[in-house]
Amino acid sequence: MTSKRIVSTSGAPAAIGPYSQAVQVGNMVYTSGQIGLNPSTGELVGPSTAEQARQAFNNLKAVAEKAGGSLASVVKFTLFLTDLSEFAEVNAIMQEFVPQPYPARSTVGVASLPKGARFEVEAILVI
Repeated sequence: MTSKRIVSTSGAPAAIGPYSQAVQVGNMVYTSGQIGLNPSTGELVGPSTAEQARQAFNNLKAVAEKAGGSLASVVKFTLFLTDLSEFAEVNAIMQEFVPQPYPARSTVGVASLPKGARFEVEAILVI
């Protein structure tokens, strides 16, 4: 069995439960979901989906870089939104962070997210 390596960085919020920021197995990295928490304070960066999405992508970027990759290394994103009417806005923000060719992606509308967040993102990377 290939061993797993835990990926952890202070550039993203510490886990708020019994999980790791990411786990690497071989050249695959599986991230936990990131919401728009400020890594220093552990609080949401603001009330808007746009603010939270930008911070969540910044958090995910920090985890990807700690694993030795980048957001260009992502092969699959899963996005979670509490309001799917903000889908176009989140698409525009994602394009600020993720270069073409774009990875696969799923977007899921959810009733609620941890800490009252409006957006969450998780990813699978190949590095």
